[in-house]
Amino acid sequence: MDKISGEKSAVQYLYPPVEPWDRRMLDVGDGHKVYVEQSGKPGGIPVVVFHGGPGGGCSPGMRRYFDPETYRVILFDQRGCGRSTPHASVEANTTWHLVDDIELIRRTLEIDRWIVFGGSWGATLALIYGITHPERCSHVVLRGVFTMTQSELDWFYGGGAGRFWPETWARFEALIPEDERGDMIVAYHKRLFSGNHAEEVLHAKAWSGWENALATVRSTGQGGDGPPDYARAFARLENHYFINAGFLEHDGWIMDNVDRLRNVPGTIVQGRYDMICPPATAHALSTAWHGCQLHMIPVAGHALSEPGISAELVRIMDAMRRG
Repeated sequence: MDKISGEKSAVQYLYPPVEPWDRRMLDVGDGHKVYVEQSGKPGGIPVVVFHGGPGGGCSPGMRRYFDPETYRVILFDQRGCGRSTPHASVEANTTWHLVDDIELIRRTLEIDRWIVFGGSWGATLALIYGITHPERCSHVVLRGVFTMTQSELDWFYGGGAGRFWPETWARFEALIPEDERGDMIVAYHKRLFSGNHAEEVLHAKAWSGWENALATVRSTGQGGDGPPDYARAFARLENHYFINAGFLEHDGWIMDNVDRLRNVPGTIVQGRYDMICPPATAHALSTAWHGCQLHMIPVAGHALSEPGISAELVRIMDAMRRG
């Protein structure tokens, strides 16, 4: 889950754009190459940013939450999306492949510990990475918390959010025969992996449009019409991860293992009116995670670029650099 939208509305809170001083394609094995970039201060405080989706890819705007005179900012495109290759591939593409890739990036860049920063699916991945490698995390900063549980998937793909956006949900359902609507993830999977490129793009745009339409608190319910290649990668990868329950051992795995983060400080920024990842999950996580602070933004939805969310994230990162 996740796409930056409405960035202009939040630009006043962000640092000026900076260009990366290092770009590379890192061979992570299994036929995959992952795009990695570094910007900001070469010897600065390292922070790694996990983008959403799965399948969203990183964007230049993600660099702008960090003071470039203080932070060494590492962005990367996860397997199969953005500038990583092969594009839209789900082969050898699981959560645990991504965790291994992150560790390879860390070792390659000769970083001992770093701040982990992620939202939506990026928050999921940050939690899984932190639980697996707590000794490598100096702090975990999350936005729009998603813990990859069946109840969260049921909310968004089983009609829960659709009760608030019935006309938008109706468009999402319209491409699926009535007798298949009992499991929309499975129904879309059949079409996103049909082998017919035109059919895959059609359903990918609908899948992406449903999510994008609900990203901001001031949404009109229109999801837009993004580039076909982006939509196809986003939808295929997201659906692949969701139909496999994030490749976790059991439902609720993150919450069951959150105690492994007890020595890692955490900060959550959550939109009160997040329709994609409702705030109950962030609240439950912050309650279970000793040393975690929850910042609830009163008038905000899901998107990273919501003005209140952007302002709070910049404030948090500025406070962190000051110690």
